[in-house]
Amino acid sequence: METQPERTGLAWQRTALGVLGVAGLIAHGALLAGDLLLVLLAGGVALLGLALLGAVAPRRYRGVLRAIDAGEDAVTRRSVPLAVGVVVVAALAAAVAVLAYS
Repeated sequence: METQPERTGLAWQRTALGVLGVAGLIAHGALLAGDLLLVLLAGGVALLGLALLGAVAPRRYRGVLRAIDAGEDAVTRRSVPLAVGVVVVAALAAAVAVLAYS
């Protein structure tokens, strides 16, 4: 078996961990500033990151492995827009946090 599915699975994990890192940075700044609204924003971003890390990425990885075992095309495009959306939301949340601290 090729290593591409494993590398792709690890990339999904890194993406989710990056989203969680952004949530942590937003939460840290919000707690220092005492801004409850930004703490809630950080919590929302963290939940999205956790969903990506704990549900979407493993499900996608298992689906790719099943497709390879069955000799089918392993390309699945359904979860990619979801991951892109999560990253965009995290980036927008970070922008809001930066603007709120300025």
